[in-house]
Amino acid sequence: MPNVDATGGPGVGAVVRTALSTATDTVRTLLRMRARPGREQEFESAWLKAAEVISTVPGNIRQDLMRNPDRPGEYVIVADWENRSALDAFGRSSHRDQLTAALRDLRDDAERNTYDVLHTLDGRGPAVRVLVTTTVPPGEEDAFEQAFLEVAEAMRGVAGRVREELLHEPGTGTFHLLAEWASEQAFLAWVGDPNHSDRTRQLIPFLDRGFSRRIFSIVARPPEDEVNAGASPEAAIGADAAGVNARPRPGAAPQQRPTAALSTAASAIVRPQVAGARRPEPDAATDVLVVGAGPTGLTLAIELARRGVACRLVDRSTEPPGQADKAIGVHCRTMEIWEDQGIVQEAMDAGIWLNGQIVVVNGHQTHRVEWDLPELPYAHLGLPQYETERILTDRFAALGGTIERGVELRGLTQDAAGVTARLSAADGETTVRAKYLVGSDGAHSTVRKELNLAFNAGAGRFPQLFMLADVEVDWSLPEGYLLRFLHETDGKMDGMLVCVPLRGQGRYRIATMAPPRIMAEAARTDVPPGFTKEYEPPTLAELQVALDGLAPPGTTARNLRWSSIFRISHGIVDRYRVGRAFVAGDAAHLHPPAGGQGMNTGIQDAYNLGWKLALAAGGHAGPDLLDSYEAERRPAGESVMGRAVRVAFTDEMDNEDEKAQFLDEMQMTLTYRGTPLVGEALGWDAPDRGPAAGDRAPDVHGLARRGVGHRLRLFELIQGSGHTLLFYGDASSTEEDLRGYEKIAAAIRRQAAGLINVYAVLDPDAVAPAGLDLPVIRDTERDYRSVYATTGPCAHLIRPDGHVGFRSRPVLAGALEDHIRAVFG
Repeated sequence: MPNVDATGGPGVGAVVRTALSTATDTVRTLLRMRARPGREQEFESAWLKAAEVISTVPGNIRQDLMRNPDRPGEYVIVADWENRSALDAFGRSSHRDQLTAALRDLRDDAERNTYDVLHTLDGRGPAVRVLVTTTVPPGEEDAFEQAFLEVAEAMRGVAGRVREELLHEPGTGTFHLLAEWASEQAFLAWVGDPNHSDRTRQLIPFLDRGFSRRIFSIVARPPEDEVNAGASPEAAIGADAAGVNARPRPGAAPQQRPTAALSTAASAIVRPQVAGARRPEPDAATDVLVVGAGPTGLTLAIELARRGVACRLVDRSTEPPGQADKAIGVHCRTMEIWEDQGIVQEAMDAGIWLNGQIVVVNGHQTHRVEWDLPELPYAHLGLPQYETERILTDRFAALGGTIERGVELRGLTQDAAGVTARLSAADGETTVRAKYLVGSDGAHSTVRKELNLAFNAGAGRFPQLFMLADVEVDWSLPEGYLLRFLHETDGKMDGMLVCVPLRGQGRYRIATMAPPRIMAEAARTDVPPGFTKEYEPPTLAELQVALDGLAPPGTTARNLRWSSIFRISHGIVDRYRVGRAFVAGDAAHLHPPAGGQGMNTGIQDAYNLGWKLALAAGGHAGPDLLDSYEAERRPAGESVMGRAVRVAFTDEMDNEDEKAQFLDEMQMTLTYRGTPLVGEALGWDAPDRGPAAGDRAPDVHGLARRGVGHRLRLFELIQGSGHTLLFYGDASSTEEDLRGYEKIAAAIRRQAAGLINVYAVLDPDAVAPAGLDLPVIRDTERDYRSVYATTGPCAHLIRPDGHVGFRSRPVLAGALEDHIRAVFG
């Protein structure tokens, strides 16, 4: 960690009001901005002038400008407001336009988030802020708040402590503990104090589940006397009642604060389970280097870590994603993957079920599709991407992994034995040696460029720009449905509004055309695909205009939490593999968000590649195993992209069979049939029914195992990191058949280095010979027989990614052994 100078500038240490209070209406906005290189001082001065004006706006309580010294051009603007109405009024006012105009030419990007302020504990003047973020399970929010209050009270009198605040992201279980300290040294001394654990014991059960921590310094604030001079008495009284370090009541003793002088105080980033932007270990070797820690990269890292493969996961971003809920829909197939990875319960707790889709064209409902299909193991979940990444990060950490943030790939070279990657961080550059490298670094992938992969995303750009926003909407439409509003003129779509429900009353992530001001600006510049921070985020007023034109009459939006601009593009690389390097997710394919395919397709890329890389890294892979990744996943990417482009500006209902369309969109019907590394051996009279080689292996219920007091699912048997071989026997199976299974299983296990689990699934009427050296699973309800269309002796080999790798009917030992040899070498 770099040395820290956190003096805080003039005024630090002055005595101010100390009060513990509860603020039920106060809200805080965090606007992250990047100043243009070389113009940081201009940016700070321009903000200060604009902030002095904003401090006169009724309802404004306070403003801070914070800077990250590890990346000197990165700033966070913090503003507290008496309530959301005051914030919304400011968003529609000329004062906001003045702030935008003052900073427009001095910054490169911006991102805004809004939080509820729950509790505040004031003390001495601040020099650094410590931000701790954690997620509390549903139903435990009140207990967490009470624990915070008890710990805050116990913190009184601690040397260097200034105050604490508790912030809550509305509609979620995410809380932010914001503490102010006289210096970073004072905070770190407290962390190392033996009394630390005792005084914070009430919070430890919540933080043990995972949290992140960052430290900032305060760079500038509007002068206190000018803040007071411009405040109305009503605003001052309201701010004080809210319990925030605010303007004093008329006649009260004046509070002292740091002056407006721009501090040069530095800060450091500290995160448990997340490595900081330190120089990577020189020439450190690893099995797999994963570049990009989004959902795709995290999924791959989990798959490798759970198999004991040495993996390094790096990401150019210095911080985890903020409140931006980019990808929302979690497909049924992804839920199955998460069950295998052990995180499906946490995802269900954090998300909401999506009941179906309603389509409205020119004010008239044309479709209402229900997505509740009881035959599927899981339904369609709504979960913001930042929650997805949090859950995946926690799982990776539980497996012993860390994300190396602030680390960027600068170049790579390959030879027959591995890949040499050049990495840079805030304090220097080094090289890393890996057996394999995977680029999951998004739409603007460095790995893709380094591999010289052909990618036509520029040619596939859509001319329109779109805006996304997280807001609350007032209307009487059914809850839990994805809502698609279209406007057509002469059969051509000229307006679109898509609303995806989120947790929270009336809360939606909405997508629609960008406002005219941004479209006009974009016409003069080249806007790349993906999310862009080139433009000021859309305002609540601009979102309301879109709702007025497309949503039901009288619809109003409020509580804007986050907004952004993005451009749709589509394209796919010509190759998914070059030597020992691979690409996955958005680095390999881009497409419109129709059906919510992007994140889910990337997760499936990683789930397919992970087990194959693990076998290769351990020396157990056949010569063509890694080639099968491209053979299987590139056609899948092409299929997803083709449909997404085809229906991007339609009602998306391109299949008369609504159930079949839903299963396709959820990637439940995805198959690798006909690819080189799946196969089958069917007798001339064997019926060709049930899941074929390459198909997803469906779940089965009603299985029984001796010694287990409850019925089992097939997914419980095949869950884990290895292959699963299922032999079947019914009443016609002889003892010779079943003894033959024993011999085949022993040979298969030797071939596969013990990486295959084997079971005998037997009909209730089948007779198991005494001493059979195979685990016996009884198909008590004959569900397995029905779903897998089994009659007589047969075998199914289920791959670690849940697809049928091989099937044999009857069981042909030679054909099965040939397939195992192709996979394991």
